[in-house]
Parts: sequence; C-alpha cells; structure tokens
Amino acid sequence: MANEFNADEVFRIAEQIEKNGGDFYGKIAEKAAGDPISRLFKDLASMEKEHEKAFSTMRSALSDQEREGTTFDPGQEGTQYLEALAGISVLDDRVKKAFSLIATLSGDDMVRDGLKAAIDLEKDSVVFYLGMKEMVPERLGKDKLDWIIKEEMRHIRILGARLLSLKK
Repeated sequence: MANEFNADEVFRIAEQIEKNGGDFYGKIAEKAAGDPISRLFKDLASMEKEHEKAFSTMRSALSDQEREGTTFDPGQEGTQYLEALAGISVLDDRVKKAFSLIATLSGDDMVRDGLKAAIDLEKDSVVFYLGMKEMVPERLGKDKLDWIIKEEMRHIRILGARLLSLKK
C-alpha cells in the first residue's frame, strides 16, 4: 500500500468531515428548536461551515504538482486508507444513525443523546486531523490545521460541559 497521499485527497476528505459535522449540527438544531440547546448547535454548525471553507481555501491553493499523487497507487489504496482513517463511510453511517435517533427522541433524551453523538463526531475529527498534520506542508496552512484541531477540541469541551450540566 502506498504510504503517501496527495494534499488534494487530504483536503477533500477534511472538507467532507466538516460538511458532515455542519449538517449534523444543523439538523439537531432544527429538531431542538425552542430548546436553549438549539442556539449551541446552530453556533457549532456555523463553525463547522467555516472549517469547511478553510479546507476548501487550502485545497484551491494547491499547485498542479501537489494535486498529483506522490506515489504509484493504481488501486487507490492511499485514498482508501485516508477515507478509512477519516471514517468517511463509517462517519456517514454514524451521522445517519444519529439523525434517525434524533428524529425519534424528544426533550432531555434528545438533548443528551445529541450531545453524546456530537462529542463522538468531534473526537473522530480530531483523530483524523492529528493524522493529517504530518501530510500538510507549512505553506499550505499547517498552522490553520492546528487551529482547527484546537477548535474541534474546544467543541468537545463545550459539548462535554453541557452534557455534564444535564446530569446535575
């Protein structure tokens, strides 16, 4: 299996992760309309959209050479590895299951389970971005990636604090 990936693949997958997160937060905000938690989910959806734009900007700044594969990989195993690391299909399934679950819940259960699902999705993002750091050159915004990791970790803290407040 090829061990190197082109930056275009990395950023494409990162954009998808952020889109999934934004969609998730948007859906749960709609479901929680009228509950104070809705504002938190709307804010998080907006933040995820900003992250998606940041990765899109990084991706559009790539040169043709950086868009090309860095190794011979006819079976696209490198892309498959990245997608597995990102949990693209797994993440999509988790988001779909979370949407289905949210549709059947109401009140405190919906809020509690929504927060738990959100924390899990944020953790998955952090794991992927930490793995990505080694593949992103400084000139393409490695510092922005550090910022996004910190943002995702901040989201986990916010969500965790809100979840703990429900248990009191």
